[in-house]
Amino acid sequence: MAREKELEPAADAEGTPERSYREQLDYLNPIAQPLASRKLTRKLYKCIRKAAKHKQIRRGVKEVQKFINKGEKGVIVLAGDTQPIDVYCHIPIMCEDRSIPYAYVPSKSDLGAAAGSKRPTCVIMIKPHEEYQETYDECLEEVATLPLPL
Repeated sequence: MAREKELEPAADAEGTPERSYREQLDYLNPIAQPLASRKLTRKLYKCIRKAAKHKQIRRGVKEVQKFINKGEKGVIVLAGDTQPIDVYCHIPIMCEDRSIPYAYVPSKSDLGAAAGSKRPTCVIMIKPHEEYQETYDECLEEVATLPLPL
C-alpha cells in the first residue's frame, strides 16, 4: 500500500508533460480550421485569462451554444484535439450563420487552464469588456482575418 502511494505522484508528473505547439499539432482533428498560429494562440490564452478574471467567458459546448442562440457576441475559441468530433462540430456552423469569429487552438487542456480550470474544455466564448478591450480587439481582428474553411 505504501508503495502505491509513492508511485502516484510520479505517475501524475509524468502523465501530463508540457507539449510544445508543434507536438500538439499531431493530435488535431481534421475539421480544426481555421487554426490559430502560435502567436495568436498565446494572445487568445492571454485574453481568456483576463476575461476569466472578470467573469466574461462562457465555457463548454452547452453554455456556448445557448448564448450563441441568444445572440450574444464574442470570439469563439475551440480546442482542436477534442474527440469525438461530433461533440462540437455544429458550433462553427452556428458561428458562420451568425457572423461570429471563431478559431481553433491545438489543446483542450491548455484552453481549460487559460480559463482558470483544472478540467480541459473544448469551447470558450470570450465576451468583450472595457478592462481588457485592447487585447480583445487585437484577438477579434486577427481571428476575423483567418480564412474560413470551404
